[in-house]
Amino acid sequence: MRFAPTAQQVELATAVRELLADACPPETVRAAWGSEGEKARVDLWRQLADLGLLGAVLPEADGGLGLTEVDLVPLMVEVGRAAVPLPVAETVAVLVPLLAGRPGDGDDLTGLVTGNLVGTAELAGSGVLPWAGCSDRALVRSGSELRLVDLTGVPLELVTTVDGSRAAARTPQLPGTLLSTDPADLERAWLRGALATAAQLVGLVHRQLDLAVAHAAARKQFGVPIGSQQAVKHMLADVLLDVRFALPVVQRAAVSLAAGAPEARAHVAAAKAMASRAADRAARTTIQAHGAIGYTVEYDLHLYVKRAWALADTWGSETHSRAVVADSLGLPPAVDPSVLPWEAAR
Repeated sequence: MRFAPTAQQVELATAVRELLADACPPETVRAAWGSEGEKARVDLWRQLADLGLLGAVLPEADGGLGLTEVDLVPLMVEVGRAAVPLPVAETVAVLVPLLAGRPGDGDDLTGLVTGNLVGTAELAGSGVLPWAGCSDRALVRSGSELRLVDLTGVPLELVTTVDGSRAAARTPQLPGTLLSTDPADLERAWLRGALATAAQLVGLVHRQLDLAVAHAAARKQFGVPIGSQQAVKHMLADVLLDVRFALPVVQRAAVSLAAGAPEARAHVAAAKAMASRAADRAARTTIQAHGAIGYTVEYDLHLYVKRAWALADTWGSETHSRAVVADSLGLPPAVDPSVLPWEAAR
């Protein structure tokens, strides 16, 4: 099976990369750690809507781009590469597909697609809602139910997390609007979120690697660039190898999910596990390659490292995802292999 992107996918991903290079530089991500970044967030969200990204999975007849999970992967890679300080994956990959075609939810769907509303999602029941501080709607799980909560005007208890740009808060105890009690909807929403997160991690690894390579080429020791030393070359090459292996697994998972294959759960878990592992090595290696400057908040690297750390533990940690894969192979997992937190342990 060939997973190379099509010309159309490359063209759209290039358009997203070019937009984000201009509209979401490191300064925008850094500003999102504080309230001063709110205007930049709003402007960026509108630009993503104008590009059509927020309605990417809607059928063309409904004003969308008619894309599948396979098409979303390169787009989410670019969103990760830029560490966009907005819940793009939650809106595009989780909320919009769930709301599409449901009577009575047209206003919310239209608002999300046009950029007038921002939507987030949290299905693991952690009690912490990422992006709550910059979102208008939230998809949350209540037992086996999926509910849409209106966050407009709701006082939020903000939570300090490793990535301050994600504007996390305690999940508000509001009834919300019931969207579904179908286990298939729950699972598909979870798998879409996990797949989009894995793709973002691939982009984040590439961004960290780009920064480390540029630094290794410019930083000199004993009169030569540190990148000329084999030890530095090898550890950065290992990061590149990790992400080169992870991307096809993410693409394969997208194919399975788009086709509704029964193996989709295991394939998405494998993708999330590999992307999380690649992100972990990338963070440790690129910080080391930068030396002391890699640990400072003044340097841009920490923006991408901390986003990677945050995403690696959401939508299924590496340990949990590996257990799902082990279970699919009939191997004894080390932890509960259920990918969906509300399912009973096996």
